[in-house]
Order: sequence, then structure tokens, then C-alpha cells
Amino acid sequence: MKILFLGDIVGNTGRRVVSKNCAALKTTYGADLVIANGENAAGGSGITPTTADEIFASGVDLITTGNHIWKRKEVFKYLSSNSHRICRPLNYYSGNAGVGSITHKFTAPDSTEKKLTVINLAARVFMAELSDCPFVALEKFLASSSKDERGVTIVDFHGEATSEKAALAFAFDGQVDAVLGTHTHVQTADERILSKGTAFITDVGMCGAYESIIGVEPRPVISKFITGIPVSFGAAGGRGMINGVLLNFDPDQARIERIKFLED
Repeated sequence: MKILFLGDIVGNTGRRVVSKNCAALKTTYGADLVIANGENAAGGSGITPTTADEIFASGVDLITTGNHIWKRKEVFKYLSSNSHRICRPLNYYSGNAGVGSITHKFTAPDSTEKKLTVINLAARVFMAELSDCPFVALEKFLASSSKDERGVTIVDFHGEATSEKAALAFAFDGQVDAVLGTHTHVQTADERILSKGTAFITDVGMCGAYESIIGVEPRPVISKFITGIPVSFGAAGGRGMINGVLLNFDPDQARIERIKFLED
């Protein structure tokens, strides 16, 4: 099984570059499925039903999110009615809209039946939103289901601190197939297969404007650093970039490969 995982989609530029290139990248890398983090798809913060549908129409099969999932209230009902293809962090209050994991069954090109489980977790270090312990939440989830029930298991760990992401990957090495960090929008160069077989990268990166500060217009960010006065950030335009990873879960050649695509 090969999975293409795309980093946080930021604003219109992120949606556009994914819409224009997702199908070609899926073919180029021979991916069976495409997963993308969409929590910043609407104007650079949050996701709406319309932007989620646009991402699905581009060829993305499943969407994960993160700490900005609650920014757009219109998505709440959508999270529950589309829980088979979009999830919010598992370690948020269980009474909230949506689900924290998706188990997806599909038929591969060789006609074999495949099963994939995607688990979304929110980190806590340097994160303002309230969430339960991601380590405990993942431990409880894995205890509630068998490997056969889950199939290939991928964790999108949405967080700020590099050490927290690495700690979760090492803690669950061999229990899940991949731990992929999201949220910082900066792709890291530490992709690897841990000793017990789990694929890990600290941050997958983002899909958004190349000439930007983590996907948003630079001037307001610079102004805030100089003046200390809060300002509104807007998603940047211009040339688009796609960051992601290709995961190969074939038994004899498990690997993780960084993907970086830049528009002309």
C-alpha cells in the first residue's frame, strides 16, 4: 500500500495548487490513497463545507484537521455527516462534533481489499486549545481495536513542539505504522523508519503560497513582531507549493519519502 499525505492546505492558494496537481502527483507516485490536512483551507484558518468539498473534488480521499477545526461553526454539522472521510483530533471532548479517527476500506488496483485507519491527535505543548493527553488517548484507542480491525494505521499528530511529536512516535513505535507531524507548516528533513517499523517525520509541511510566512502574507506578521499589536493574518497568494510524504507500507520495502512540488 502506498499513501500520499499532504501537509496543511492553507487558503485559496493551497486549495488551488492541490486541485491542479493532486491527480498527477497520485499517478506519478503510484499512490493508492491521498490524505491531506485541511484545517487551514478556509482563508488560512479553519475549514468550511465548501472548502472541504473542493479538496475532495481535487482527488483527496480523506481529510485530517487540527486546533483550528472549531474556527468555522458551519463545519460542525459537516464533521458529523461526513465522519467517514473527515476527522478532528481524537483527544478533544468526545461530545464535540465529528470523530477522531477514520477506518477506510478500499479496493487496490490489484483487486485486493485494503484497510486503512487514520487517527488525528492534537498536541498540548505551546498549544492554546484545551485537549486531553494525546498519549493516553492513543493508548486507549489502540486498546479498543485490533490490528486486523484497523489495518494500516497512520497518526496525524498536530502540534508545535518537535520533542512532543518525536516522543509520541517513539512511544508508539511498532504499534502504529506512521506518525506524521503537522501544524508548523515547515517541512522537516528527519523522515525515517524507527527501529520497530514506524515511519516518522516531525512535520510534513504545507500546501500554500511559496513566498509567504507559513502560508500567510508577510507584512502583517512583520508588523506584529515590530509593534506587538495583534493583527489579522490572511492567506498569501502567488506561486503555490505542495509539501507531503509518500508512505510505502509494502512489507519488504517500507519507507517514507519527502515530497516537495513547486509551481513554475
